[in-house]
Amino acid sequence: MRELVVAAVVLSGCASIAISAAKPKQPSTTQSEQSKAANEAFWKALHAGAYADIGEVKEQLQRAYLADPNDAVTTAHLGFLHIWAVSERDRLEIPRASITDDMLLSQRYFAEAVEMTGDPRYLGFLASTELSNGTIHKDERLLRTGYFRMKDAVSAYPQFNLFSSGYTKSGFPHDSERFQIAVEEMWKNWDSCFGAAADRANPDLTPYMKDETTEGEKRVCWNGWIAPHNHEGFALNFGDMLTKAGDVKAARRMYENAKLSRTYEKWPYRDVLESRLAKLDENVTAFRLPMDQQPKEQRIMFRSEFSCSGCHATLE
Repeated sequence: MRELVVAAVVLSGCASIAISAAKPKQPSTTQSEQSKAANEAFWKALHAGAYADIGEVKEQLQRAYLADPNDAVTTAHLGFLHIWAVSERDRLEIPRASITDDMLLSQRYFAEAVEMTGDPRYLGFLASTELSNGTIHKDERLLRTGYFRMKDAVSAYPQFNLFSSGYTKSGFPHDSERFQIAVEEMWKNWDSCFGAAADRANPDLTPYMKDETTEGEKRVCWNGWIAPHNHEGFALNFGDMLTKAGDVKAARRMYENAKLSRTYEKWPYRDVLESRLAKLDENVTAFRLPMDQQPKEQRIMFRSEFSCSGCHATLE
């Protein structure tokens, strides 16, 4: 019996060594025409806010991935596409319970994208999917994994991942510790993007608009090709969070910041912003209700039909 136990331990040790010695996936150095076409279809759908096209685009990306599983860009876009499917599921006439499987697939693809590139943006998305799946499946270990991975992601790229971290927590109850942390992370996101602490009573972005850039780390704080209305989306989301927190004065100023964008007139969600301003006091109560009691037009951005499209879709 002792010999069998020893043999089992040895074999277990060998298995651990063999697994740990396996080389991680390496990214391809070139991209096929098939992959280029699939990724172009991804951006076309996202920039149009064409949620109905997700199935067709997913098929194109999946075929490209299977042809080259080492294409890191295609892998990451598959991860994002699955997030989009879940995030804006209220566009569906009858959201399916099985749509939560999209979040599991998103975690899988972002894990691969991180392994191949180490990109801190992908790291933030991976952490977000782990936190979401941990919540869905009541998996405490996965929740803790996502929590600490998000801390690493924030340290690696605060301008990008403070928003990701705060945004994913914005759905928690307004009086919960996690929601309070989310609001604080959004203020820190402001500080890291604009290089100065916000006046929290009057968060006016006017003085910083001259610093708009499409280069360097702070490009993610502004509008760009990937997110044509990132500025407007930031203002809408943070305004929603401040409204939910009950800080109506600061929320009004935050919403007004969206109008400072040079491309505001091309933003598909101007009417949403105007509705927010008109219903500020009413929305304090509406945003705090359980989701199944909220009218669709009175849900915070994170739980809306434009939770991804609010930054990425444009009228152009």
